[in-house]
Amino acid sequence: MNEWMAWRINPGLDARPVFPPHVVVQVKALACELPFERGIPLSRFSTSEIATEAIQRGIVAKISGATVWRWLGEDTIKPWHYRSWIFPRDPQFEQKAGPVLDLYQGRWGNLLLCPDEYVISADEKTSIQARYRRHASLPPKPDEGQRVEFEYKRKGALCYIAAWDVRRGKLFGRCEARSGILSFDRLVQEVMEQEPYRCAKKVFWIVDNGSSHRGELAVHRLQKKWPNLVLVHLPIHASWLNQIEIYFSILQRKVLTPNDFSSLEALKDRIFRFQERYAQIAKPFEWKFTREDLSRILGKLSESSQPMALAA
Repeated sequence: MNEWMAWRINPGLDARPVFPPHVVVQVKALACELPFERGIPLSRFSTSEIATEAIQRGIVAKISGATVWRWLGEDTIKPWHYRSWIFPRDPQFEQKAGPVLDLYQGRWGNLLLCPDEYVISADEKTSIQARYRRHASLPPKPDEGQRVEFEYKRKGALCYIAAWDVRRGKLFGRCEARSGILSFDRLVQEVMEQEPYRCAKKVFWIVDNGSSHRGELAVHRLQKKWPNLVLVHLPIHASWLNQIEIYFSILQRKVLTPNDFSSLEALKDRIFRFQERYAQIAKPFEWKFTREDLSRILGKLSESSQPMALAA
């Protein structure tokens, strides 16, 4: 008789089988495996597949997917879910990202920022399409959300370039036909030619490594026009450290999804009107991620990648 049979009787009203603790642990461990590494032609496990695999491995003689689901729920294990992520590949990731996190904390180097020093986070949101649905979208009604026609006509695309004053919670943005040096410089000019930035001691611009503001050439180009501008580059694959991306995510949820615009002008008008609406309630984001947090995460990533490097 299998050991699990000795645990079968449950005095409760539902007479639900009771499994020994080591069986529960083994099933949870199974759920944390990648199926294809075990020769199973699956990318992800479902609860029923975990139950079937547990039986085939001899962990239990019989078990249901509902029981597996209940066990996994105890530790919030969801093998059927996945999310994309990427390892930092810049060997100087921490050295480049650290100064940006310091700026968010109001420091540059070992000094606190002065009242007349400002921090701007900027980037482009490219290829925003205007999709004109072949039938009008229907508003929500009881027990049913908004309905949007699947088929659409393409009405063109534009690039939205925006800048966010990290310490003041002030937003700037413009729509351009395409991204590039000229488009980005027009945004910088719009910001830098108005107060308090024009006469500021320093204005730090946090940017990624896009072609319109990449490298030392961009530093020299922008500082030649605006001597008080300090261009600060994030490392590669660090958009999650750029605060303007928070606003872009808000724009995406509130304005661009679902995408239903009759023309490119209608899309541009909606973006600008939302920008004005958001500016009325905008305040600095409560950024809590620090240089110390980054060091801790990078340390964990380094530890987890060592086995893979050895295997390679």
